[in-house]
Amino acid sequence: MKIAISKSYGENNVFQDLSLEIENGTITCVLGESGGGKTTLLNILAGLIPYEGNVTDVPKTIGYIFQEPRLLPNLTVEENLRYVGGMYESIEDILQKTELFALRNKRPKELSGGEKQRVAIARAFLSVDKEGLLLLDEPFSSLDTALKIRLSRVFARLWQEKQPTVVFVTHDIEEACMLGQRIVVLKDGKIAFNERLLGVELPRDYGEASEIKKRLLDVLLQE
Repeated sequence: MKIAISKSYGENNVFQDLSLEIENGTITCVLGESGGGKTTLLNILAGLIPYEGNVTDVPKTIGYIFQEPRLLPNLTVEENLRYVGGMYESIEDILQKTELFALRNKRPKELSGGEKQRVAIARAFLSVDKEGLLLLDEPFSSLDTALKIRLSRVFARLWQEKQPTVVFVTHDIEEACMLGQRIVVLKDGKIAFNERLLGVELPRDYGEASEIKKRLLDVLLQE
C-alpha cells in the first residue's frame, strides 16, 4: 500500500506531501504526539475523510478497532460477531481463540472492559480476509498493563493465522515495540522515524530493553 497525501483542516495542515509505503501482510505501528495526525491517517486509509494525493493498493476488506469497543448493546457477544458476517469457518472457532466462548450469550453491559475489547478484536478479524487491512486506533489505551499484554497476545495469535496488513496507532512505545514489524513516528505532519524491526516472534516481551526504544524516545522527546 502506497501513501502520498496532504490533508488540511482549514488553515491547519495535518500532512503536507506525506509519503509512506506499508508492506502487505505486516504490522506497522504509528507513534506520535497528540493531534499529530495518527487517527486522521487511519480515517484516510478507511476512506472516511477526503484528502489530496493518492493512496494505492488499498485492500478490499477493511476492519477497524477503535479505542472504545463500539458493540451493539442489544446483541449478545455471539450476535455481535455474526452481525459482521464471517471470514472464519465458524463463529465458534474465533470465540474459542479469543477466550469468549463461555461469554457468548452475554450482552456488552455484562462484560468487563477487557472482555468487550476482545469482542471488538474478534469482530475486526471476522471482517477481513488474508489480503485485508486492519486499522487499530489505540485499542489498548484504557487497559491496565497486565490486560494490555494479554490482549496483545490474543491479537498476535489471530494475526499470525491470517496475516492481514495492519496499521496500529498508539501513543505507547511499549505497545509499538511489542507488536510492530515497522515503527513510524509522525511529527509536525512529517515522518520523523521509519524503521523495520526484523526477527523475533510476536508479541515481543513487554518492557524489553532495546536500542530502537532508546532512539524512539529521543525522537519523541525532541522539541
